[in-house]
Amino acid sequence: MKSKTLTPLFDLEKMAGSNGHSGNGFTGMDILSVNQFSPDSLEYIFARAREMREMVARAGAADLLKGVVLACLFYEPSTRTSSSFIAAIERLGGSVIPITQGVQFSSVSKGETLADTVRTLEQYSDVIVLRHPEIGSAKLAADYASVPVINAGDGAGEHPTQALLDLFTIREELGSLNGLKVAMVGDLRYGRTVHSLTKLLLHYDVSLRFVSPEILRLPLTLMNEVIDAGIDVRETHDVADVIENADVLYVTRVQKERFNDLAQYEAVKEYYVITPELMEQAQEKMVVMHPLPRVGEIHYSVDKDPRAAYFRQVQNGMYVRMALLAAVLGRA
Repeated sequence: MKSKTLTPLFDLEKMAGSNGHSGNGFTGMDILSVNQFSPDSLEYIFARAREMREMVARAGAADLLKGVVLACLFYEPSTRTSSSFIAAIERLGGSVIPITQGVQFSSVSKGETLADTVRTLEQYSDVIVLRHPEIGSAKLAADYASVPVINAGDGAGEHPTQALLDLFTIREELGSLNGLKVAMVGDLRYGRTVHSLTKLLLHYDVSLRFVSPEILRLPLTLMNEVIDAGIDVRETHDVADVIENADVLYVTRVQKERFNDLAQYEAVKEYYVITPELMEQAQEKMVVMHPLPRVGEIHYSVDKDPRAAYFRQVQNGMYVRMALLAAVLGRA
């Protein structure tokens, strides 16, 4: 087993090469946690994502990653994350090994360990994207793999690439990341997208509002990080307490698969529904976001509202993942 250190990415100033041009600082790195990112490295990825968006609009595809093979290894169901990574690598001229329709069709069903699976896939690929139900699984895979591993969600732990695209979406929709009031609604206890986005927002001058039923409150360890960072933060059970002043309403579904007691799930699954009537109380310039899938927490009538950004958010996911793949593979 190799030893890899989870190293924070360098600031761009420190990434400058001897020729005075910025190197990307990502080449060959595992992307396992948002804790690896500094404000400068975030700006680097966002700048590259804008370039990818322009390239797709202009030409549709490029040969930047021609010859590169991505292994997409998903132990949990996925639509957007797996599809956007596949689209990202193919838009850049690479190809993919898609193990995305359930690992029951792979040798995992025969009892193969995660370590052996990633050591097998690295024989065929240049980068591995992994989703797994257990916290810490991405770090375990990275310890064994000699190619970069990108965490596409490890249980209730983190989802760093989703947080990157979420932050990018906020920036593109509202023009800035500072001075915003961000309200996160729904499953804050198990929601890995909430956990990762919250950590990234600690780099900025924001106010945070957490809205959830009591049993789905943000984990205390993460709340303590927010408090220690000096962020203005409040908790509430009622969306009406935050809707009028929110610049960002980040809604999440209650995740049935995270509950051991289904009676608890049934009690909270329809706790919040964002409706057109509720949106009448919101600011004219704000955005509603959702990592998707939704299961009723945003009414379909809200889709017509120009403030509904969740499908633009989906599209941004491809551009951000294109940028990240190019950076990790040293082609940015």
